[in-house]
Amino acid sequence: MDERDGTATARAPGVDRRREGEALENGLTGPAAVADLLAGLRTRASTPSDASSTSSTSSTSSTSSTSSASDPAHPVNTGTDDRPWDLPRLASAIAAAASRFLDDRTIDVETDFFDAGASSVSAVRLVAVLDRELGVHISLDDVFADGRPRRLAERWLRATGQTVAPAQTAAPSSTTSQSTSQSTSQATGQAVATAETTGTGQTVGTGQTVATGTDLVLSAPGRLLPDSPPDEELAMIAADLAGADRLPFRPEPPRRAPRRILLTGATGFLGSHLLFDLLRYGDAHVVCLVRGEDDKAAEEHLAKSLAKFDLPWSGELRRRITVLPGDVREARLGLTEDRWDALAGGVDAIVNVAAAVDFLRGYPSLRATNVLGPLTLAELAMTGPPKPLHHVSSIAVFNEIGIAAMGEDDPVAHIDGLVAGYDKSKWAAEAVLRRAREHGLTVTLLRPGGIAGHTQTGAYNARDLSCGFNAAFFRYRTVPAFRSFNFSAVDWVSRISAAIVYDPSAWGLNYNLAGRPNTLPELLRDMRLSGMNMKVLEWDEWRADFLARWEADPIPQLDFLARVMRSPTAVKLCEATLLGPPARGERTERFAARHDLPAPFRYDAAAGLKNYERLARDGLIVLPSRADPPLLWFPETMRGKLGPVGGVQDAPCQLRMTLSIASMYQLTKKRGHTIDILRGELVCPQVHERPMTVEFGEIDIRPDDGMPVPYGESHPLLHYRLRLRDREGRLWWLDGWKTARPHHDLWKQARTLSIEMGRDGEPALFAGRVKVRSKSYLREQVDGIRVNPDLSLQEQRIAKATWLAWFVPEMFKGLAEPWLRAAADVLDLRRDAIDRQIDGDRAQDRKRVKSRERWPR
Repeated sequence: MDERDGTATARAPGVDRRREGEALENGLTGPAAVADLLAGLRTRASTPSDASSTSSTSSTSSTSSTSSASDPAHPVNTGTDDRPWDLPRLASAIAAAASRFLDDRTIDVETDFFDAGASSVSAVRLVAVLDRELGVHISLDDVFADGRPRRLAERWLRATGQTVAPAQTAAPSSTTSQSTSQSTSQATGQAVATAETTGTGQTVGTGQTVATGTDLVLSAPGRLLPDSPPDEELAMIAADLAGADRLPFRPEPPRRAPRRILLTGATGFLGSHLLFDLLRYGDAHVVCLVRGEDDKAAEEHLAKSLAKFDLPWSGELRRRITVLPGDVREARLGLTEDRWDALAGGVDAIVNVAAAVDFLRGYPSLRATNVLGPLTLAELAMTGPPKPLHHVSSIAVFNEIGIAAMGEDDPVAHIDGLVAGYDKSKWAAEAVLRRAREHGLTVTLLRPGGIAGHTQTGAYNARDLSCGFNAAFFRYRTVPAFRSFNFSAVDWVSRISAAIVYDPSAWGLNYNLAGRPNTLPELLRDMRLSGMNMKVLEWDEWRADFLARWEADPIPQLDFLARVMRSPTAVKLCEATLLGPPARGERTERFAARHDLPAPFRYDAAAGLKNYERLARDGLIVLPSRADPPLLWFPETMRGKLGPVGGVQDAPCQLRMTLSIASMYQLTKKRGHTIDILRGELVCPQVHERPMTVEFGEIDIRPDDGMPVPYGESHPLLHYRLRLRDREGRLWWLDGWKTARPHHDLWKQARTLSIEMGRDGEPALFAGRVKVRSKSYLREQVDGIRVNPDLSLQEQRIAKATWLAWFVPEMFKGLAEPWLRAAADVLDLRRDAIDRQIDGDRAQDRKRVKSRERWPR
């Protein structure tokens, strides 16, 4: 789609966001599907500008269907009649169009499109419908920034040069308005007075404040903002922060381990693992707040979410879990008054993990979940018996470019230095809860960084930005030059968080749960040791390279990352994330040491092995293979004699090969340890008059874990499998075994290979033995090891030492096993003899007792 002149969006002036739609394929594959999805956007080919076009459009756009309504020659297309749009009619029309993409749900003009359950692909379809049916050209950036139909209508009317009349009093039926007005009025016992929005941010009457362009009316003790606030989001944030000032003053809760915990966000990645750790490492009963029409629907929702992350749903869990249908976005969590009061009096701790994680949506679209939700939970914590609130925040509160430090008690970013709506919402939530601390609420702030896959199951969150970056690094073998990469395993974050919840002495403090960050040299070293040489690019160059590769071969699991990389606002968030300082967690380290918990660790290749295997299984990354440059390689030369099967084996034979290791992953994966054979040749005149070339080969290390054949005493050490080709082009196979047995010639056993070979598809024709000459063993297979020259000298030494430290013990283990088994057999025989003697003695004793009982008295 060609770029349009004079286009702009509310969040990124001068940037055309129509291309954004091409990446929103959620559930679709291939460019054809995207073209079908955006067909509606192309039907109006004569339209030269987006919905967010400013009044300074070009002369071409002035003659299009997007002409200003003030031009009588070109009235605005209203879709149904000839009247120009006004704010109420247009907002209602947009709400009706948006409701078509929500399953059996109708939203009003104040309900955010995404909060109502819409997805990114729904946003693309909404933009197409508004363009095609209503003649209203709204960009995706505008929908992401604030998805309320009234705000979309207001933006479009202003962008097309029309006068926007002051809106009527905010309807209390919207989710956001309910959550704001009702929850805060419950905290003070006073009703929130409504007022008419003027759009200027002025105070209307005593104790009422209006934020510019937001229709957010909150009771307040006095003026919050100057007459002309510079930014409407800042005005909205300031109004949200005032909600904490209306909380009551309460005493601190008693410092004792909780017995009944309210957990939100249990259907999410971190929340589901935290639920299990709360149950595993404590005795508390957990009440899970889950969205659902009723108790049964909420329970089914939780069970399906747990299964997605390989977590079980069983009768034992049901015994210790109560599933409560509700929603943090709604007033009183969507509960009836009776349930609210019962919950306030029935739980003694609240853990909030619920969050809307979307780096494209603006603050107005995220505030209901990320800001007003924690405010409602603070109100719940201060209703009835005081309760601690443990809030899962994010190190995104530091995402200001140029910030000096990210310690647990360091100042967070300046709000005007944050660019993404997500960062602002997490910052605002912390600010609200810090104010609540001043009212006596005990608030613990838990700040993870990026949350990586589980170290044992490999389960991961495909929507996590750090996971997306990691997958892109592995798949495309490129990495941007970053300062630090703050992310940690979900099981470690969950374990530490659960321990903090159960330890009253740890409450009320800040904890950075980002693990030990990765640096660029550390990540490159991991990649190279894994057999993948990474190319380092500048940030802008890497971003362009990623988008070009993704467009050439779209990967559905990386759609969200492609959307982020195309959003100017989200790109700035990524820059702040990758170029910021490492997150420090000294308090977290001390807490882990005091409770004998795992210390913060770096999520390196070893920690992420299971996760990488799962990503590869899902088609997201490609693990190291024979096609990659080898990590290390060395020669092996064997000499011996061959002969016909069953005949005399007296023909001299020589087998020369180059063995290689593609990566440390090749050795550390649980099963199927193999060594690749890069090249080689077999020289044996009796088999063929000319040398035969090794086309393919693998060596299995201790196949079947070294278990011997049934009723045998030979334990397999190595299994060679080769495919050869002679000079006439015919294929041959070769199968060889190194075995160990309880005999003193251990050195000979480690060097000797028994082989059979024959033509492809036919039985063996030749058999014999070859072995490595003792004087060449160390020269070739130790001193002759060559390592990838792209590694530094230190890394080359580490790679060589790692290989020897792994392979030599494996061989010693294999050679020792026959002796250990023989010793065990001897002990078993001795045990049998002793047991038989004991059984005989007991039988004699029983006979004596019976004989005495029969003796006449």
